[in-house]
Order: sequence, then structure tokens, then C-alpha cells
Amino acid sequence: MQELVRTNDVVLLSAIGALLDGAEIDYLVMDQNMSVLEGSVGVIPRRVLVHSDDVRAARQVLTDAGLAHELRDDG
Repeated sequence: MQELVRTNDVVLLSAIGALLDGAEIDYLVMDQNMSVLEGSVGVIPRRVLVHSDDVRAARQVLTDAGLAHELRDDG
């Protein structure tokens, strides 16, 4: 799995999830339940992970949607 996006913005997470679902790309949101430990302040960013085989397609989907600035470096 590779990290695609890291954000505290739950609306952005929802939009990314909808885009990836629409493209039939499986993804996993990590640290989503950490809000219970942090007191729902939203300090800990959520990470969107996709399978290594789907990274290129997922990056293209988000780029086409105007979200290229949210993508993590390929590194």
C-alpha cells in the first residue's frame, strides 16, 4: 500500500473516497478512528492508501478532479 493523500479535512476525504469508488479503485483510510483518542480535535491527519498497482490510476483520477495539490510526493 502507498500513501496517496494525508489530510485533516473530512470533506476532502469524502470527496477522494467518492472519486476512488467511482473509478473502482480500492483504498484504505488510516488513522480515521484516532479522533477518539485525540478528543475529536482533528489534529492527527488521516491517510488515504491505495495498492501499489493502483497508485498511477488513483493519482490520475485525483489530478483530473483538480486535486493534484493534495497528492503526496511519489518518493
